[in-house]
Parts: sequence; C-alpha cells; structure tokens
Amino acid sequence: MENEKKERGKSRAKVKTGWKAELISWIQVILSAAVIAFVLTTFIIANSEVPTGSMENTIMAGSRVIGSRLHYKFSDPEQGDVAIFVFGWQCTSCNVIVEGEKVETCPRCGAKAGRRARTIYYVKRVIGVPGDVIDIVDDKVYLNGSDTPLEEPYLAEPMNAGESFHFEVPENCYFMMGDNRNYSLDARYWNNHYISKDKMIAKVILEYFPTPKLIH
Repeated sequence: MENEKKERGKSRAKVKTGWKAELISWIQVILSAAVIAFVLTTFIIANSEVPTGSMENTIMAGSRVIGSRLHYKFSDPEQGDVAIFVFGWQCTSCNVIVEGEKVETCPRCGAKAGRRARTIYYVKRVIGVPGDVIDIVDDKVYLNGSDTPLEEPYLAEPMNAGESFHFEVPENCYFMMGDNRNYSLDARYWNNHYISKDKMIAKVILEYFPTPKLIH
C-alpha cells in the first residue's frame, strides 16, 4: 500500500514537471519565432502595401509586396528597379502625409510630431540614377540627351498629361516614377524630386497578396 502511494506521488510529480517543461518549450518557440521575424523584417526583407493604382498594371491597388533589403546593401539601385523607399511621415493628429525628413511640428496642424509619427513608404520604379539627365517631352521620357525615348513596356498606358519636365539627378540620389503615369503623384510633382540612397529600403522582388507573382 505504501509503495502504491509513492508511485502515485511520483506520477503526479512527473505530470506537473511535464506541464512546466511543455510551457517552457512553447515560450522558447514563440520567442525564437519573434526574434527570427524581427531579424528578417529589419535586415533581410521589407513588407509593404501599395494602396493606390499608381503602379498598375505591374502592381494593382491594395496589393502587398516583399522587397530584398540585402539587395541595396551590396549593390546600387538600377534604372528599371521597382523599389520600396521612405517618402516622408504621417501626422497622427491630422493624418496629413509630409514629404521628407520628420520635423518637430506638423506643418498643417502644428501638433508635435513625436515618436508616434508614422514613417511613410512608397513603391515606385527607378527611372533616373545619379548623374542622369531626364527630359519628359510630348509625354515621353528621354535619358541623357538621347533622341530615342526610353523603352517602357511596363507602362499601363501612354502618358497623356501634355507636360514637359527637365531633371538632373544629383549624386547619391534617384528619380522615381509610377508605372501608371496618368494617375501617379510621383517625383515629377514632389517638392524634392529626388530620393537619396539612404532612403532606398529594398528592391521589390514579389507580390504575395492577392496574386503571388514576381515583380520586374
């Protein structure tokens, strides 16, 4: 009888110990997953949404894409790349999107930007790299004085804005435009027309929602 009681006690101890071990195991798994996710999203990949139709038909409105952060760690952005970059920040008080570096107060409502101000990322295509001269004439893009317009098979439709522009891309900067030119508020219309190299976050490699596909 005494032996039977001892065996029951041992059995209860094993169950208790097993429950604790399983809990610790689950905590370790969750922490490991969180660390891996942090490393991936901070140093290896960038996840972004394209909320508008500015990149159609390459990337449709509402799509989500993944970019390679490592690509721009080891090489420079190239003409034709679709890239994720920092455009500016959003005021948490009035929701206005402000171009460029974060400032202490919102230029629209005067609220303090603070840490809560959200960084705004855009997805556009690299059209000009450092040193490029870009002329937009008769709704066509010309690079570096060429008589032949840039071949752009990715465009949703020909531009029809009837506007003329001249841009000279500074050192360590890039000129970005959307593929849906007639519906894209891109570098043509920004206060600062160029994105510096340190703001270029990742080269887009694939769309994973709603239709998985490679992005070119």
